[in-house]
Amino acid sequence: MTNTPTLGFVGVGVMGEKMCRNLAQKSGRPVLACDQNPAPLQRLTEHGVTTAASLADLMASVDMIFLSLPGEPQVRAVVLGDEGLLAHATAGQIIVDCSTCPVRLAQEIDALARAKGVRFLDAPVARGVTAAENGTLNFMAGGDQADFDAVLPYLECMGGDITLCGPAGAGQAVKLMNNMIVVQTVRAIAEALKVAQESGAVDGKVLFETLTTGSADSFVLRNHGLKSMLPGTHPAQTFPVKYIMKDLGYALELAESCGVVMTGAETTMDLLKRADDMDFGDRYYTILIEALEQAG
Repeated sequence: MTNTPTLGFVGVGVMGEKMCRNLAQKSGRPVLACDQNPAPLQRLTEHGVTTAASLADLMASVDMIFLSLPGEPQVRAVVLGDEGLLAHATAGQIIVDCSTCPVRLAQEIDALARAKGVRFLDAPVARGVTAAENGTLNFMAGGDQADFDAVLPYLECMGGDITLCGPAGAGQAVKLMNNMIVVQTVRAIAEALKVAQESGAVDGKVLFETLTTGSADSFVLRNHGLKSMLPGTHPAQTFPVKYIMKDLGYALELAESCGVVMTGAETTMDLLKRADDMDFGDRYYTILIEALEQAG
């Protein structure tokens, strides 16, 4: 890899487009992007991003590649497919997966990459769309220290708190536990609001605002509760039920693999499935309060 690498970005959707734009604007390096949807690629050209015609063309031109994809099927296809990144990779290139995927997939990619002399980091993100827009994402990375050090200046173009959590897969493990805790907290907040609404004992907004002054205060209460769960505040475009179900499913898979039963997470998954069955799969997952209200 050169001292002044050319950067690649695969997956410029809701999160990836914003991340790629920040990378292009702040890194001072050429950035090539690849996606099946031409619309965000066209928008990114205004920020100096060049469109790569294929993954093969991308790999022929870049030193470091970032991924922001929906989940395991897409990452597996893009990285491990017959025409994927590793098929066209050369020794010394670095692949950084910012998607949320199973720990086992990160470890599998790392092993296959090492066999080709390719370096790999899993570096999933937290804090959502607004942080992607502002370049204040939280990165949780897994991989070697030297590879992390090489990638860090470019992660800093897209985020603030950036931690090397351990070897390959460690970043995914932290991200999955983060989302498992967050979604269970969202459920608890939804239940508290439902009790307030059904009992008539206290206004929901007053409940949440007062809780922020006490020991129940949290990022989730302020952002998922006050800003997203009260009547009339459900945002239209953000992290949907089907995405948090995916992440919670990966977390439950990891727990099962090591013999841990996460009863609370399993119950929360049942509620998310109920919300999905109610055609809320594409709505922000704070909509699960609607599933509570109709649970009977």
